[in-house]
Amino acid sequence: MRLTARGALVTSRNGNTLSQNQPPNPLTTKSQIPSRCDTPRGRWHVAGSLSRVGLALSATALLCGCKKPEAVVPPPPTVEVTTIAPTEVPLSTLLIGQLDSPQNVDVRARVEAFVDEMRFTEGVEVKKGDVLFVLDKKPFLEKLGAAKGSLAEAEAAVKKYQTDVDRLTPLVEKKAVPQQDLDNSRASLDMGKANVLTAQSRVETALLNLGYCEVLAPITGLIGAKQVSIGDLVGKGEPTLLATMSTLDPLWFYCNISEVDYIKAQEKSRALGRDINTLPLTLILANGKEHPAAGKFVFIDRAVDVKTGTMRIRAEFPNPTKILRPGMFARVRVNLGKKPNCITVPERAIIELQGKTFVWVVTADGKASQRAVTAAEQVGSSFIILEGLQAGEKIIVEGVQKVREGAPVNALTAADAAPKAAPAGSDKPTKE
Repeated sequence: MRLTARGALVTSRNGNTLSQNQPPNPLTTKSQIPSRCDTPRGRWHVAGSLSRVGLALSATALLCGCKKPEAVVPPPPTVEVTTIAPTEVPLSTLLIGQLDSPQNVDVRARVEAFVDEMRFTEGVEVKKGDVLFVLDKKPFLEKLGAAKGSLAEAEAAVKKYQTDVDRLTPLVEKKAVPQQDLDNSRASLDMGKANVLTAQSRVETALLNLGYCEVLAPITGLIGAKQVSIGDLVGKGEPTLLATMSTLDPLWFYCNISEVDYIKAQEKSRALGRDINTLPLTLILANGKEHPAAGKFVFIDRAVDVKTGTMRIRAEFPNPTKILRPGMFARVRVNLGKKPNCITVPERAIIELQGKTFVWVVTADGKASQRAVTAAEQVGSSFIILEGLQAGEKIIVEGVQKVREGAPVNALTAADAAPKAAPAGSDKPTKE
């Protein structure tokens, strides 16, 4: 049945036309008209509606079940802390330089000759006066003989001139010979005596040169490698270097320090009531070990080098075992004394950022806070803090990368953070 607008006619399924106000035909009652749901299309419509309702209910239930859970707050990070406590700190400064011998002597040939013998072992200690080299003596023996011959001739001439003077003197008194003859004899005698002196000096020169053929050790010390071999011609034109000797006990340490470091060392030593010239010195070798004997300053240059702005300083160290050698690289630690009531911070707790120094502090309420500090010189593995920290405060030494400003932390000391030792026998397998 199709319905029109209000007041229009209604046409029944059998073709009868009814007015809207006309009572319905018994054949057209509700019970006789088939329901829309009874048709195939109606059944499909009802089923689709139920499906949509079911999907809606399922979506509602799914949305209710996918509600976002509340975020879980992570526990505060665990960090290792240490408590600041004033302590007595030894103050020192480090000097870098080289070792040298108080006496480095070059053994050189003084005469021109060939090397005949070498009577020492390289690298051993020799005594003063020991024969090191022997040069060819034959030319010098010949020169010595010629000089002695000249001396004998001069002495014979002097005797002859003296005889003439003795003979002519009484004759002149008797006016038997002219005075001129006596004067000539006396002049010849004086010349003869001068020739004797010249001949004697030539003999001494020949003896000296002959003595130089045996090259002796000028000092007691360690001798180095030979610079010539047997058969070499030495001393021609200039003294030839044969070997070098050095004394080893004591040994000197040389270094150059800036005027700023020198002034700081003077100020620190005076503040602690010490004299810089009497400060104990510790020698640190290239392998990091300390020399057992302490040293002392023996020389501080009178002026600063205007070209380098540094002063030359020399220290002396005993070397009875001869372990120290000239030319060694070494460091010297100057012990300035101990400074009381110093606040120190481990190096691993220091953070440098944009030219400033910071440390992380744990506040009283257990939160991390970054604080700027003023650090002085380093003493061992710690830095002396001049400003920024007080005694009793806790600083973070491990785990600084996990903390944030104002965030709570789980602060533990080194003893608390250390893993507990496993009980003995805990790793043994158990019996089933």
